[in-house]
Amino acid sequence: MTELNPQHFDHQMMHRALMLARRGLMTTRPNPAVGCVITLGTEVVGEGWHHQAGEPHAEVHALRAAGQKASGATAYVTLEPCSHIGRTPPCCDALIEAGVKRVVVAMQDPNPRVSGNGIQRLKDAGISVDVGVLQSAAESLNPGFISRMTRQRPWVTLKMATSLDAKTALSDGRSQWITSSDARSDVQFFRAQADAILSGAATILTDNPKLTVRVDEWPKSRPLPEPLKQPVRIIIDSQHRVNDETRVFDSPAPVWLVRTIPGKPSRHPHCHELIIAADRNGKVSLPALMVELANREINQLWTECGASLAGALIQQQLCDRLMIYSSGQLLGHHGRSVIDMNEPLNLASAPRFKIIDRRQIGPDQRLVAVPHTQD
Repeated sequence: MTELNPQHFDHQMMHRALMLARRGLMTTRPNPAVGCVITLGTEVVGEGWHHQAGEPHAEVHALRAAGQKASGATAYVTLEPCSHIGRTPPCCDALIEAGVKRVVVAMQDPNPRVSGNGIQRLKDAGISVDVGVLQSAAESLNPGFISRMTRQRPWVTLKMATSLDAKTALSDGRSQWITSSDARSDVQFFRAQADAILSGAATILTDNPKLTVRVDEWPKSRPLPEPLKQPVRIIIDSQHRVNDETRVFDSPAPVWLVRTIPGKPSRHPHCHELIIAADRNGKVSLPALMVELANREINQLWTECGASLAGALIQQQLCDRLMIYSSGQLLGHHGRSVIDMNEPLNLASAPRFKIIDRRQIGPDQRLVAVPHTQD
């Protein structure tokens, strides 16, 4: 009989915990998605994942499933168990009280105020702790939470829909539809993972979008999250141009109008103003906005905006991921460009992104790129 490789088994169980964690990607915000598997010997005796903020964490669900078999068992957790009282009691205490013998952690808590505390608490209780199993995979699961904790700003995705010649609309602004229904359906999946959707007043006035996750366009190949949480809609409106009649107010999901000075109160109860300091050009300071959004527990920010705001996000190094849906249409040189930004002094100083994924979405292509970092 082949002898079990402990390291291989650890990887298998952590992979299983990561798969469980993914079930909460669209429902746990502002908390991270976390999964837990409990084994006794080679038998899985309990597993669980975090469903929603305010509800039990993954470890508690797994311990309940394991029952008395948790005593002397090993727990595999995708994120360091919490040691502080937040919306729920500390998971460390639950693991200690259950008599767990060993805990395998994929990654430490990125919150610098508590990072390592849970691990130390478990060790102080005599529990063996191993850290770093499938760490990269765990980090990629919650980029927004990590960004908010370590950089004090959300993780920003800039989504674009373009023609084959990188235009977003005809010269008169008509853009419906450049990409296919397949691409628009794919967008719903990513919108649902975001805490908020950012746009500008010009886009709201030109396209009059709702900026919601549309159930009728949800990808048929993916299960609909329960409950479906609509993202906050955030509109940069420095000139107070957005009025109460736009379709963004049709949904009861919150709308935050970002301005530099207060304006006339909206008649919609779900509309709120965010007053952000102006930059030297009198526009909303984007870095200041990002700090405020982090303070309001926004982890992932999905951006659908015009060329000027897109260019500003890129030039101010506030874009963590580009997601470009490209169709086969050609709109010509009079079409509206996808990005409006200052020309770099030379090619060496131009913003540079690394393409990490390219795939066919119906008749269109989806390209994903992240900021290029020098090795």
